[in-house]
Amino acid sequence: MEPKWIEWAKSLQAIAQNGLTYAEDNFDKDRYNKIRNIAAEIMTTHSEIDFEIVKDLFNGEEGYSTPKVDVRGAVFRDNKILMVREKTDGKWTLPGGWADTNETPSEAVEREIFEESGYLAKANKIIAVYDRAKQGHIPPFPYHVYKILFSCTFNGGNKKFSIETDGVDFFSEERMPELSASRTTMSQVKRIFEHYRNPVLPADFD
Repeated sequence: MEPKWIEWAKSLQAIAQNGLTYAEDNFDKDRYNKIRNIAAEIMTTHSEIDFEIVKDLFNGEEGYSTPKVDVRGAVFRDNKILMVREKTDGKWTLPGGWADTNETPSEAVEREIFEESGYLAKANKIIAVYDRAKQGHIPPFPYHVYKILFSCTFNGGNKKFSIETDGVDFFSEERMPELSASRTTMSQVKRIFEHYRNPVLPADFD
């Protein structure tokens, strides 16, 4: 579970964002902006992120506040799972990222797999829909995020790197690399292997 301070900060940010979306009175808008600044101060006080960076992130969010959607694909070949290495931290993760507007979730994960690894894959089952805040990811994240994990069929292609990744490989369950805990956790990988061995398992959630 994420610490309480980040839950408070995200709640205040959502209240401010929703208020600014519908408020017409300038005094009300000023109050909601102050609430947004308090949320940014909470984030800054309990992390190493600069206040202006957090403030800019929050200010960039407009409209009614809803969770963001992160899609991840589980692609198997020869009983090994596809992983990509992130340039930002040098650690490994399931290929994936933010879903884009005008994409279905399956289209988003298939695109992300190709962009980050060079391999073609077809989404065939939802393994899980997780709330990131309840999954043990570190560090905490300033947005509320839903993670959709897909089981995908390997359809060929050629290994390549991307602007975000500098490593692509398949790993067995017993020889997993160091994971990028902000994106993928070991408990999630273990659960994915359980679904791989027993495809009739229902999707996990929360």
